[in-house]
This record gives sequence, structure tokens and C-alpha cells, in this order.
Amino acid sequence: MAVIDVQNIFKSFGKTKAVNDVSFQVEKGRIFGLLGPNGAGKTTTIRMINYILTPDQGSITINGIEASPETQTMIGYMPEERGLYKKMKVYDQLMYLTQLKGMDSGEADKAINYWLERFGASEWKKKEVSELSKGMSQKIQFIATIAHDPDIYIFDEPFSGLDPINSETLKEIIIELRDAGKTILFSTHRMEQVEQMCDDICLFNQGQAVLTGNLREIKASFGKNTINLEFEGDGSFLDSLKDVRINNRSTNYAEIRVLNGQSMQDILELAMNHAEIHKFERIQPSLTEIFISTVGEDNIKKSEI
Repeated sequence: MAVIDVQNIFKSFGKTKAVNDVSFQVEKGRIFGLLGPNGAGKTTTIRMINYILTPDQGSITINGIEASPETQTMIGYMPEERGLYKKMKVYDQLMYLTQLKGMDSGEADKAINYWLERFGASEWKKKEVSELSKGMSQKIQFIATIAHDPDIYIFDEPFSGLDPINSETLKEIIIELRDAGKTILFSTHRMEQVEQMCDDICLFNQGQAVLTGNLREIKASFGKNTINLEFEGDGSFLDSLKDVRINNRSTNYAEIRVLNGQSMQDILELAMNHAEIHKFERIQPSLTEIFISTVGEDNIKKSEI
């Protein structure tokens, strides 16, 4: 039985279909990523799973129980809009929030101190939230989400506002939670985070789930039709390539999706004639490329407006 089971849900706001016939299942002990551009329906779906909103049609069950106030207690939820009390001190706030989730003061104190130390934040205990930076507040919100040790965690854009070092710490902790048997659902519009962390994905576009399944199997199904090219020299030769799509291009790097049977050998020959090649690797496409292939560039641009 799936821990989270979403079946054919719809949600409209006026004439806008925010979520349109979406289904997916999240299995125990796995990291499941909801990904897609801003405005694609990810947050609305998460709010329905958390029983903040209810679907117009369809069903959502958590551990076999229909989404309700009862199922809210099973979940540690970190919303995209952070919900800390700005005038409360950090320790007092974490104690209050963990006790709301049913922890006694002794358990809560132990958990709070452990996580504050883990994030290098023990000295913030007596600071008001209003004194913290955005990144610091993000850490405190994360601790408030996980300290009461639920079996299910839902994070909406958890890396927003974090620098690379703290993002890496957060990723490590999320993976640790998964390895301890916890079930994790998180949303992001940053594809590279999903590739690094997720076991399964549901790719959203314009309110619909356009691709769902095991991440490794999805990538394998698209074949090794992409080139990872690293070079030194004038990269203008890339502009002359035919029947390709170029993603993630920078001064000395390009990810090249080969289309319409274009010869990879011809691409290599052209590259060698114009630059010094450090890497020419045939790879599975990135999630960004899979997304573009699935929904088309025009659809992405429209949904990002």
C-alpha cells in the first residue's frame, strides 16, 4: 500500500484549472519529487495532500486514511511560505511547535538541541526570528518540520534561500531520513536537485502530471542520445550544428541533445576542428532535457509567465 495515494484529483480557482486529473503514489522509504516550472500546480497539490485545500474531484489517502485533520498529524510539512512567529525566540518557538505535534518537553528539548547543533545554530536559541537572515530562518523552519520525528515529510521548495553549503547539508539530512525509512515528498523547480536526490518523480506542467515514475527508469527510457561536451576555445561552432538542441551552454561546456538521427561522430569531428576537447561523453539526457522533450519549450515558457 502506498503511503501517499493521489487519484485523479482536480482543483480549480475560478476559471483557472490549477490541478487537472493528477494521479501518483508515494511509496514508503522513498524520496518522491514533484517538479516543474512555477505555477504548474505543485504547491496546490501539496496543500491538498496536507488537507489545507480539498480537491474538487478525486481522492487522496495517507496510510490508507482519507486526507483529513487526522492525517495532518502524520506529516511534517514545510510550506513554501514560511510560517514562523517573528517576535518569538528560536528555542521557545521550536518548543511550542514540537509540543503542538505531541512531544513532551523532555523529548522536545533533546530533539531541538540535537538539530540546532547539527545545523551549527545552537547560538541562535535566544534570538528572535526577526533577527535572523532568510537562510537562518529557513533552517529553523526545517528543524520545526522534522524535530517531532514523523514518518512522512513534505517539503515545498526546501532549498529556497539557502547558500550552497547549507543546501548540501539539507540534502544530506533528507537522504538520511529516507535511509532511516521515512517517506519524503518535496517540490522544486530546480531539476538538478531532483536528479541528485529522488527515487521517483512526477513532472508537472500547466496543472497536469505529464510524466510519472521511477527516475532511473525514466532516464533510461530516453536513451543515450545526449552529449556532454567540455572544451577550451571558441564555442561558436555550436551555433552551426544542425538537428540538435543545446541545453546548459556556457563558455566551455554544452549539453547537446541529438535529434533526427544526427551523427555524433560528425559533431565530434566539428568540435575537434574548432576547439580543444576535454570531454566528449554520450549520456542519458538531463531532467531538463526530458522535460523539454515531454512538454515542449513553448509550453514551459507559457507556464513560467
